[in-house]
Amino acid sequence: MATSAGGTVQLIYNPTAGQHCVKRLAALRRGFEAGGARVILSESAPGLTLSIHEEASHVCAVGGDATLRHDALAIARSGRPMPLSVYPGGTVNLLQREFASPVDPAAHAARALSGEAACPHYAAEINETLFLACASVGPDSRAVAAVTPRLKRAFGKVAYVVAFLGVLARWERPSIRLVCDGREIACEAFYVAKGRYYAGSWSFASAACRTAPLLHGVALTRARRRDYLRFVLALLRGQPVERLPGVIAFTGTRLTAEADAPLPIQADGDIVGALPVRIELRPDPLSFR
Repeated sequence: MATSAGGTVQLIYNPTAGQHCVKRLAALRRGFEAGGARVILSESAPGLTLSIHEEASHVCAVGGDATLRHDALAIARSGRPMPLSVYPGGTVNLLQREFASPVDPAAHAARALSGEAACPHYAAEINETLFLACASVGPDSRAVAAVTPRLKRAFGKVAYVVAFLGVLARWERPSIRLVCDGREIACEAFYVAKGRYYAGSWSFASAACRTAPLLHGVALTRARRRDYLRFVLALLRGQPVERLPGVIAFTGTRLTAEADAPLPIQADGDIVGALPVRIELRPDPLSFR
């Protein structure tokens, strides 16, 4: 089959994403086709096996950070490096905030097909999957684990607040053994960043950079309710959390963590398993446009 002038775009969308819109998806498809691209529509949703089409030359992820993570993982497994763009359509879109990709469908398609140099993004492998923005183990991961699809549909972003109220009522303080590039840290919660943002416009690692091959993290040596509240307030105020008492900042390319209990791990807003965990920087960056 002859290749179209704009290449072949695999438009991967998640119909269960928090802000999925059929009209915007159709407009995005028209935008790519107006730019001379052939469009292949693919669905990505929990329980579905996703693969990159053999003729695809560009992937556009339509959904939230979890959808983008699945698409990036499919590209990594395909062994075929190709540019990836993200169109916001989920409950949270941290990577779209990083790349400031246009929300207007036509403008987004035009930028993706413009031929401008792709931006590298060093993702991190986490057990058998990967993450592109942030991962954590602590009160927030337990709240993410408590968010059901029904709760998410009913409350959107507020579902995480509702779930956290349950975590607050049944507060836990597990002992975690964290090792980052040989450095041992005893803690009760930890956060690892590959991008600047966390849970919105906030940041626990302002120096984290998607284009740098380095992981940034913070560990809470104690995670009592008042310790965690102080941590959250510092985030909301834009204050450096590493200056808080009981908070240890660290950087590296590989870390492991284990605990006496199978604590849930969240990565880019999804539960991806439970401790123990291995997180390691991927040597080859993904390409975003």
